[in-house]
Amino acid sequence: MHVCTLVGARPQFVKAAAVSPALKEAGIKETLIHSGQHYDTLLSQVFFEELGVPAPVSNLEAGSGSHAKQTGDIMVRLERFIEETGPYDAVIVYGDTNTTLAGALVAAKGNIPLAHVEAGIRSFNWLMPEEINRILTDRVSKWLFAPTEIAVENLNREGLAAQTILVGDVMLDATHMFAARAKERWPLESLTHHPPKGYFLATVHRPSNTDIRENLQNIFNAFGELPLPIILPLHPRTKAALKDITIPDNVEIRAPVSYLAMLTLTSNAHRVLTDSGGLQKEAYWFGVSCVILREETEYPETFENNWSVCAGADQASIVKAAMGKPTGPQCRLGEGPEGRANMMIARSLLRSA
Repeated sequence: MHVCTLVGARPQFVKAAAVSPALKEAGIKETLIHSGQHYDTLLSQVFFEELGVPAPVSNLEAGSGSHAKQTGDIMVRLERFIEETGPYDAVIVYGDTNTTLAGALVAAKGNIPLAHVEAGIRSFNWLMPEEINRILTDRVSKWLFAPTEIAVENLNREGLAAQTILVGDVMLDATHMFAARAKERWPLESLTHHPPKGYFLATVHRPSNTDIRENLQNIFNAFGELPLPIILPLHPRTKAALKDITIPDNVEIRAPVSYLAMLTLTSNAHRVLTDSGGLQKEAYWFGVSCVILREETEYPETFENNWSVCAGADQASIVKAAMGKPTGPQCRLGEGPEGRANMMIARSLLRSA
């Protein structure tokens, strides 16, 4: 079996780092393609090097642009690549980016079976481009690899039960695979002078926060009310927006950090404040509670016992949530029925190729 895997954004690199070794172990040949959606070296090439993922055989170099332009550019270039290097028995896409949708449409129109890893995740917010990407991708997939039981319920409700397979979360696989390496490669003292649990970790990157000045200022005002320093690795989208707002003295702006460094910062944080779904999950798996800087989440399981709280961009709500504590134990978020999600994905592909 020969599969073409398309990645292009930071979380997809991490997921591929978990799944690609399992494909190889199962005897599946994989051709890894980088769409170029994230074209900053720190957000792409460094991940392949640090995580030990084989370098992509091709970079489509799609770059940035509007949603339509970026998706279209990836489609045109991917279609040409597949025509020149195929045939393939399947295309694998991850998550919910423009890269995901572009890969899904090229596979569907080329009659190549499509596997969607992290299928069935829903925010139920149609203003999010990611929601559109994930729903459309699910509709044209042969294999819907769902990370949680709630994701399975979503797919069943949409009439997609026949294609749905509960495998667990490959990001949990990645966390297990790389936590020890992160601690060795990036000990906390190499990243900050703050002690364990002596800081909040924050990320802000979604347009609903960065593109609306009032929302961004409210978030930073809330940061300023918190009793500990805030470590904020700066997303490129956020950097441009910061020139228009007041930044409190306790906020420590950092350059973007690698995935392994972020694992170290997350596992040692007092609390995480983020609008990232991936970081919300990683914090949860490390036993760190999270304030979600959005009005909704794709992972409502984390609400149980206040391990996560949605605060949006409301200053008072953010402060209240950040000062709260979990009230009980966690659920088993993202744990698959057979342990490692990556191996279950590989076996499922082989069984029904």
